Amino acid sequence: MNAKQLAGAKAVEFIEDGMAVGLGTGSTAFWMVERLGERVKEGLEVRGIPTSRRTEEQARRLGIPLVTFADVQELDLAIDGADEIGPRLALVKGGGGALLREKLVAASARRFIVVADATKKVEVLGQFPLPVEVVPFAWEVTARRVAAATGVEPVLRRAEGGDTYVTDNGNYILDCRCGEIRDPAKLERDLNLIVGVVECGLFVGMADLAIVAADEGVEIIESA
Repeated sequence: MNAKQLAGAKAVEFIEDGMAVGLGTGSTAFWMVERLGERVKEGLEVRGIPTSRRTEEQARRLGIPLVTFADVQELDLAIDGADEIGPRLALVKGGGGALLREKLVAASARRFIVVADATKKVEVLGQFPLPVEVVPFAWEVTARRVAAATGVEPVLRRAEGGDTYVTDNGNYILDCRCGEIRDPAKLERDLNLIVGVVECGLFVGMADLAIVAADEGVEIIESA
């Protein structure tokens, strides 16, 4: 197993019979869902809510039973990846474009576990471009306000082929190369107060546990 597979497999050990589980999106979460599919075939009973259409397709292929928030009001557990894991488990997420659904699912879970390989663990957030999801209408105006809040010029995310990237919820994403984010909680608040911003990729005070894997083993980090 590589590091991402190790982290994904370890996270599935926290899933118990009968749980409602948020299923994350991304290269490490992919392996978590794959392992969960194996456990389901072995008899584990769970209900999943995916954070993206991509994860939904994967879960259906593996036979993982899926529900919606019309069926469950609260999740027992959510497991997802991260683009960066900083001090006190502050996160940057959204590289895969699912940050809004990821944050909704994480906020609905009694426990939120992050899975990643060791390269995602950083001392200061901000080297990975911070995604900010915005409504398409007047996005240019919103981008100027985001630039004022971050101090950098946002870049409109493009899909393969050059078209504007559109999220599962029909929104655009602005990627912001912020550099060092010394106060992620303040920046998260400032961005989410901007009219036109749907959500930003800073997840502060949400993660309860991180499973960080390297080729030599797995590190478990609990929130302070």
